[in-house]
Amino acid sequence: MSESDVIDYEIENNEAKMGIISTKNLSKIYNPDTIPVHALRNVNLDFEVGEFTTVKGPSGSGKTTLLNMIGGLDKPTEGSVEIDGIQITGMKESKLIDFRLQNIGFVFQSYNLIPVFTAYENVSFIMLLQKRPKKEMEMRAKELLEAVGLKDKYHSRPKELSGGEQQRVAVARALASQPKFILADEPTANLDTKSAMNLLDMMEKMNREENVTFIFSSHDQRVIDRAKRVITMVDGAIESDETR
Repeated sequence: MSESDVIDYEIENNEAKMGIISTKNLSKIYNPDTIPVHALRNVNLDFEVGEFTTVKGPSGSGKTTLLNMIGGLDKPTEGSVEIDGIQITGMKESKLIDFRLQNIGFVFQSYNLIPVFTAYENVSFIMLLQKRPKKEMEMRAKELLEAVGLKDKYHSRPKELSGGEQQRVAVARALASQPKFILADEPTANLDTKSAMNLLDMMEKMNREENVTFIFSSHDQRVIDRAKRVITMVDGAIESDETR
């Protein structure tokens, strides 16, 4: 192999391993002027395209804060977050909203469904914001609700659904926009074993077939066992980072 071939190979190999998400010296202190709470302490992480990663740790370890920072839902006290080569830290709110809309799917622990919308409308809403064709929206929303076991709940509003059913609607909504990556905060917290396994199967399929990057925060051993990479956090810092 010639020197030029080696250089070409290294460039291609580095591009293939290029991280979609990078955090640099990420720190977050809540209540800095009263009783400081160090939620994140100098976190440096890189996530490559197509990862299926779980961030685990005890309550208060910084898992949710880390996901909120990566998703641009909260601002760090120090450090930065870069996604797809774009630094989102300090980005204007209007641009950040559009960036999230086009690139990120969220699954919140508290669901965050729109109360007056049906399950179908909640799943369709983000696609409406993306200005997708009506037929495409209808097909994908129905497909996703069926995939999460809610075929008979299309027209039900959140108050008419159980906690587990609301969680499944939230997951279907996150998948609807076909994002580059999904941030999921305790996605299986209110699901029975069968529903949780079906949901994880669907996410693994998207990860495998569509190369969607998944980052979970979870206490659930069912999620941890499926992960290809497990990051452990304690007191806002990275304790370990294991690739399987």
